[in-house]
Amino acid sequence: MRLHRLEITAFGPFGTAQTVDFDTLSAAGLFLLHGPTGAGKTSVLDAVCFALYGSVPGVRQSPGASLRSDHAPVGTYTEVLLELTVGERRLEITRRPAQQRPKKRGGGFTTEKAQTWLREYDPATGEWAGLSRSHQEIGEEITQLVGMSREQFCQVVLLPQGDFAKFLRADAEARGKLLGRLFDTRRFAAVEERLADLRRAAEQQVREGDERLLTLAHRMTQAAGGLDAARAPVEGRPGDPGLAESVLTWAAVARTEAREALDIAGVRFTAAERGQAAARAALDAEKELADRQARHADALRRREQLTARAPERDRHQAALDRSLKAERVAPALGLRKDAEREHATAQAARERSRAHLPPDLADQGAEHLSALEHRLRGELGGLGSARRAEQRAAALAEERAALAREARADEDALQDAAGWLADWEPRRTALAERVEAATDAAARAEHLAGRLEPARRRLAAARRRDALERDTAAAEARLTDAREHRNTAHEAWLDVKSRRLRGIAAELAATLTDGDACQVCGSTAHPAPARTTADHVDRATEDAAYAAYTRADESRTAVERELAVTREAWSTARADVLSAADGTASTLGTDPTVDELAREVEELARLHGEAHALAGQTHHAREALARAEREHEERVGAQREAERRVAARTSRREALDEEQATLDEELARGRGAFASVAEHATRLERQIAVLVEAAATVRSAELAAQRLKEADDRLADAAYRAGFTTPAEARDALVGEAQRRALQQHIDVWQAEAAAVADRLAEPGTAAAATLPPADPEAAAAAHTAADRGLRQAASDLAAARERETGLTGLSRQAGTEVRRLGPLREEYDRVARLAALTAGTSAENERRMRLESYVLAARLEQVAAAATARLQRMSSGRYTLVHSDARSGGKRAGLGLHVVDAWTGNERDTATLSGGETFFASLALALGLADVVTDEAGGVRLDTLFIDEGFGSLDEQTLDEVLDVLDSLRERDRSVGIVSHVGDLRRRIPAQLEVVKARHGSAVRLRTGGDALSG
Repeated sequence: MRLHRLEITAFGPFGTAQTVDFDTLSAAGLFLLHGPTGAGKTSVLDAVCFALYGSVPGVRQSPGASLRSDHAPVGTYTEVLLELTVGERRLEITRRPAQQRPKKRGGGFTTEKAQTWLREYDPATGEWAGLSRSHQEIGEEITQLVGMSREQFCQVVLLPQGDFAKFLRADAEARGKLLGRLFDTRRFAAVEERLADLRRAAEQQVREGDERLLTLAHRMTQAAGGLDAARAPVEGRPGDPGLAESVLTWAAVARTEAREALDIAGVRFTAAERGQAAARAALDAEKELADRQARHADALRRREQLTARAPERDRHQAALDRSLKAERVAPALGLRKDAEREHATAQAARERSRAHLPPDLADQGAEHLSALEHRLRGELGGLGSARRAEQRAAALAEERAALAREARADEDALQDAAGWLADWEPRRTALAERVEAATDAAARAEHLAGRLEPARRRLAAARRRDALERDTAAAEARLTDAREHRNTAHEAWLDVKSRRLRGIAAELAATLTDGDACQVCGSTAHPAPARTTADHVDRATEDAAYAAYTRADESRTAVERELAVTREAWSTARADVLSAADGTASTLGTDPTVDELAREVEELARLHGEAHALAGQTHHAREALARAEREHEERVGAQREAERRVAARTSRREALDEEQATLDEELARGRGAFASVAEHATRLERQIAVLVEAAATVRSAELAAQRLKEADDRLADAAYRAGFTTPAEARDALVGEAQRRALQQHIDVWQAEAAAVADRLAEPGTAAAATLPPADPEAAAAAHTAADRGLRQAASDLAAARERETGLTGLSRQAGTEVRRLGPLREEYDRVARLAALTAGTSAENERRMRLESYVLAARLEQVAAAATARLQRMSSGRYTLVHSDARSGGKRAGLGLHVVDAWTGNERDTATLSGGETFFASLALALGLADVVTDEAGGVRLDTLFIDEGFGSLDEQTLDEVLDVLDSLRERDRSVGIVSHVGDLRRRIPAQLEVVKARHGSAVRLRTGGDALSG
């Protein structure tokens, strides 16, 4: 990686844009970066780191720290641009941190987000091509190309002052932290943590398996209750080595005892079954004997009862027989009864019809009545034409009445239409004028609205102008006070600073200690240190004065910004007042007042409101005109239609008069002596109906009398054939269906009981049982109950033994499965636990108690020591060699020790025993060696530019020459080295220089090469 150009703007102490040409500086191979304290030498290196990684090293990137220069003017962006070549690619990185800027509208400030640009130079076209503006993409691209993180870059490229001296004197733990960050050995620490996690997980699995095994053993102990094995349960805890074998052995013994107990229970159950079967057979035999004896006694009792009921059964049988003979006469009795009822009904109807007939027709026969009916029907048929003529005459009367009503309605409509049409022209003219006035008002309202809005904006702008004018006067007063306060604070700070500079030698002399090098000349002897004077002030006083000046200056700058913003806002408001929205000049003069503009707005608003109100009636006016025109058309059409209907009614009325005359002649003939034809026809229809009914009743009465006589003859014949002397005797012997079924049921019950008693007494076993002694079923039942109780107890014992044997067998099988499953887990735990202890340094096999990460870092430290020794021997004239030591110190772990071998004495000693100058060049050699190793670790990325920050003041002249020779030899690898130092002798030895000069308005850089640099 080679740096070409660095541009810094408003960054750190640099208030303006500064450019550093690294190509010119690197041409000499070795260049010097110098300047007074606080000028910004380290800020140049911070800018390089910020351009690459977006942050600066160390505490300078702490929360709340700002990268923006306090000397930068408002409106200038803080920006860093770095041009470099890495991986055969020429890139340009531009970064802007998050920073405050003035708001574009209104007063105050707003925070602008951080921005990043990445471009690449194309040699073929000679142009820069943009690659990305994403922080994440650019960060990943730079880290991949450089091959180092920010921490590695700061340690390898920007060799910090004092860090490697601390590294030399640090203990193994501190060295491990630094080397771990540089070489990124987190993956080895992750391996240690992973193995520890695996060990804990495997241990947990084994313990959980043992707990499940002990749970199974406890369940087997419960299942084996009552056996000898249950009195000696398994003893052990999770994790015990022989726990699985103990559980399996105990389970085998318990299963054997359970099988023996099961066999014994089976034999007892078989014997109980045989005893229970014998008791059951004896009980059944005793019950059967008792039942037969009871059946024989019951049959004898029932036979006696049947003998007592025999006379009653004979009476029921005789009544049933007479009823069966009377059933043959029942149909004739029914026919006689129906004929008698029909004859009575016909006679009653004949008497009712006779009451409606005239006296001369009351005793006439059916034939005479029918002939009279036919004559009246002929007369009724002749009245049909007259009835139709009468109905038509009624219809004509209704139609003539309807025509009269229509004539009156049409006459009213014609009068109303004539009156309305007489006023049409004046009404239409008034409505048209109303529409025209509303249309003109709409155009006027639109024009006034276009003038009203600009007038309101000018009024608002005038109010803002007057308010901002007052704010400007107040801000000018505050600016005058702030300037006076800032000048006073500035003069006080310059006075305090000059007083401190006059006594700075005494202040530095107060920190001198015999034997320690002077910070200015590097000498360890201090023969005449300077003394403080009465007006000397310390650094705290100067810092307080400078802080007061800074606050006053910031206050003055803030007031200036506020005044500028206020004036700009006032100018904008005044310009808004002086210009009209439509580009025309105002009618109120060049600079109108708020009152004038308010009156103008009020007048425009009034006129606009009036015009808008009138314009709002446009729609209603047009609708009223349209409605009137539609009504005019409707009324003219109605007038014409009414005139047409009047002419048509006159013709229709004449035709109706002619038809009515013809109908009147025909109706006179049909009415005769009655008021109307309908009344004549109704009278004839009523007479015909009476005659029809009378003839029918006469015929029905004659037919019913004939049927009654025939029924009496058939009934007498049927009674004689059935054996009865008279029909009345047969009617008395006849009984109802329910009574006959009851008689038959009594007879059937007696016969069924007699048959059942005979069958019972005829049973062979029943008669034999009656001759035996009485049975005793209760004693047999007690014996059977005792046998059944013994069988249930034997079955319960057998089931318990079988369940115990089955449970122990299943649990033993589960225990065997669990033991087989735990085998690989226990082997895995033993293997992982051994590896975890070995990598953690706690195993007895790890003699030096080195962790895995420490072991890897020890190998890297050995490489660093070998690379550093090549330069340390040149710097120390072959005296010192750096070596890695993995010896243990006290009870601590070994692996990261660092010793120096003194060739003059042949002894190996700790690096903490080196002097100040020796510590510096040893640290420098270690830093350069570390840079080589980290570069190789990063994939061989070339680091063509390095920076070394301070420490050269502790070297004598000869050692300084040797150190510079070593640094100069770095050019053999095409490197350029920048030295950051205050030592004046270096400015005479190194021709290529970058000077950082500080001033009140910010620092600046100057590039000096050749004789110009050496003469300065």
